[in-house]
Amino acid sequence: MLIRDGFPGQRLRVLPAPRVADALRSPVTERLLVTDAGQFPHAAEHGRDRPRGADEVVVILCTSGAGHVEVRGQEYEMAPGRVVVLPRGEPHRYRADPRDPWTIWWMHVTGADADDLATAIARPAGEFFPVIQAHDPYAARAALEHVLVSLERDDTTASLLAASGAAWGLLAQLAADRARGTTEVGDPILAAQDYLREHLDASTSVAELAKIAGLSISHFSARFRLASGMGAVEYHKRLRSARARELLITTDAAVADIARAVGYDDPFYFSRQFRAINGTSPTDFRLTSRNRSGPVV
Repeated sequence: MLIRDGFPGQRLRVLPAPRVADALRSPVTERLLVTDAGQFPHAAEHGRDRPRGADEVVVILCTSGAGHVEVRGQEYEMAPGRVVVLPRGEPHRYRADPRDPWTIWWMHVTGADADDLATAIARPAGEFFPVIQAHDPYAARAALEHVLVSLERDDTTASLLAASGAAWGLLAQLAADRARGTTEVGDPILAAQDYLREHLDASTSVAELAKIAGLSISHFSARFRLASGMGAVEYHKRLRSARARELLITTDAAVADIARAVGYDDPFYFSRQFRAINGTSPTDFRLTSRNRSGPVV
């Protein structure tokens, strides 16, 4: 038999239905509202079976032990650092591992932003992947603890806003993790991206990057595009443009000098590349930035 709650040392908060209805009519919380949150330590025999799904998006982070999630006929193993994000209305079943019960932090969220973020995490490119390895499990745990602490304080507007902010940040980070498509420290694509950031003034070919990553050119190119949403050449171009914008705003250096600082020997070619990304020339960008009212920060 699966146990819903009642574990020694557990923490749990659930908003009453009238408060939920009121918050969903208020600015900000109408977009994303945490309705339930908790932490279940060493939750032996814990589990739920929802053949019609939940009324909210369900988010569960495993911090120790193990568990299992069943969705659409597929079983996913939960281990420390893994997060399951279940869109609302998605039938599912989950349970703690009987030999090594999980410790979990969890929340239920509702609202349009919650739905959009859940889709970005669990249904990237239309495919369904409800379980993701958090790039930074400690930050994910901290965010969920912030959510819970906020609701434990009270259910005032201030506390609900604090919980919503922490929940939005966590879901946005998980969506970014999913979009990057890579989770391991030392991943060759992350290494290639770091290399490009550190060598803005150098010309680097895709073949050289593939060699650095230890992959074939075709495999590297496919993985880089999946992780970045663009090819390596375009990625490098955008990094250079970002640095050029910074120099245009913060220095009086000539455009030709800035071009060389970000790897372009030909200032006219640099200007064309800059305009393609920013919609304006380097000179006009500098002028517009300096004519803004007030300082940059």
